[in-house]
Amino acid sequence: MTTDKAGFLVATAQPWRDFWTSGFRGWLLTSGIHIALLLIGAVLAARFVTWVAQKVSERLDVGFAESDALVRSEATKHRQAVASVISWVSVVLIAIVVAVQLADILNISVKGLVAPATVIGAALGFGAQQLVKDMLAGFFIIVEKQYGFGDLVQLTIGGSTNDAAGTVENVTLRVTRLRSPDGEVFTVPNGRVVKSINLSKDWARAVVDIPVQNTADLNLVNDVLRQECEHALDDEVLGELLLDAPTVMGVESIEVDTVTLRLVARTLPGKQFEAGRQLRVLVIRALGRAGVVTKADTSVGAIVHPATAVGAEDESQGAVR
Repeated sequence: MTTDKAGFLVATAQPWRDFWTSGFRGWLLTSGIHIALLLIGAVLAARFVTWVAQKVSERLDVGFAESDALVRSEATKHRQAVASVISWVSVVLIAIVVAVQLADILNISVKGLVAPATVIGAALGFGAQQLVKDMLAGFFIIVEKQYGFGDLVQLTIGGSTNDAAGTVENVTLRVTRLRSPDGEVFTVPNGRVVKSINLSKDWARAVVDIPVQNTADLNLVNDVLRQECEHALDDEVLGELLLDAPTVMGVESIEVDTVTLRLVARTLPGKQFEAGRQLRVLVIRALGRAGVVTKADTSVGAIVHPATAVGAEDESQGAVR
């Protein structure tokens, strides 16, 4: 029984012994190790490129956080977009180099793959037209500095009735990723972008319209607005957002019961909405002190505290009595 079992084990192990003592061991010790080292080196190189790109982005973020600037400079936005693209292209090039090296180690004839590659390339050429279009569009977006990381943009998408608007979180050769004010993330292929509106390129403009009653003294209103514009830079919050003093443009439109005046101001990139809100607060307060009635005053009545209202009612009843 023991002899039969030993014979069975020897017979079972013999094919594996023959397989190992054949040329496989020599291939494994030469080409196999070469392939393993090549794959490990490719993975490490890709991780290193990704790590460097992340460090560059973190350094740019830290530099912006430590500076006194309220917005990122155009150079910083462009550097961050270029770092992202370079890391992506480097990983693709590493993969191509590794594929060529593997074909050489495995003795795969490249000449024999020319004909099949031509057919496959033609098929992919028809199927991947949109991909090539996206990458070319992304290349020109980055080279021409149309927008970059942190920009506030509005993108018109071809074949769609809706526009994508928000802050740019990432730009690659293929897609642009936006974050809307509601927190939604839009991923837009670069080849689908028909028109891009950059709301934070170099500087922005805040436009404030002030509707007043048509019976108001426009000379008084203009004087009040000009005084507020002259002192706008002295405001602690608003002064940091403005590049120069606001300008009163005059009457913008005339309606049945209101006249709309407009003032504009140059602001830091992307800060036009915050500056506009601060300007409206200053203008409403100044007009209220001057006794000028705005459209908001006529639309919203005075809010009376309930206790005050009850006290007033009691006083009126006492007076009647």
